[in-house]
Amino acid sequence: MEVKKRKEIYKLRINRRDTLYVDDEPEHTMMMVELVGRPIEYQPGIAGEFVSRRSVTFQDLVGGSGPMHGYVMANFQDGSVYSRFTGARDGSTKITKGTWTSYKGTGKLTGVKGEGTFKVAEGERRGEYILEIEGEYEVA
Repeated sequence: MEVKKRKEIYKLRINRRDTLYVDDEPEHTMMMVELVGRPIEYQPGIAGEFVSRRSVTFQDLVGGSGPMHGYVMANFQDGSVYSRFTGARDGSTKITKGTWTSYKGTGKLTGVKGEGTFKVAEGERRGEYILEIEGEYEVA
């Protein structure tokens, strides 16, 4: 198997956000956020052209800072890849950093294994974010 590098940038937008206030301390919230996105910088790989990207994130924030984890489904012309991610948001910089690991692939991505890092920063508009992904992957 050949290990390939991955570096991509996506523009994401909130498709749905549900917020619950915990009330045990000021500004403590639990959120479920669904984001959809499209590539800004992307090179087609073995599965062909980009089709769609959707993520579901669970966040536990106090004053805008705290841990998060979730799942992402990325669909391409000839296959899909499913990944888990964990990270933390810094409320003072409004930047989220973390790691991702692929756990399932379909089509030409069957048997994919990959891992890397990501960074999410606010975009130019409300509800818009810029996602930077780096890492390595291989397909069996």
